[in-house]
Amino acid sequence: MTFSCKNHDFDTDICKKLKSRCIMGRRGCVLEGRVALSEATEKLIAALEEELAKKRKERRAGS
Repeated sequence: MTFSCKNHDFDTDICKKLKSRCIMGRRGCVLEGRVALSEATEKLIAALEEELAKKRKERRAGS
């Protein structure tokens, strides 16, 4: 992946803004809506969003 972003920690591949794995163009990303995404990237984003939703649901159930 070739791009430059001030929020991307190249050593850990973590987005400093979202405090999660860097996937260019995902919701909350500074590049969201500014880049065309491949099908593979869209699948990665969908899987990540599903995982995050599951974690939020588990946290709410535990409260």
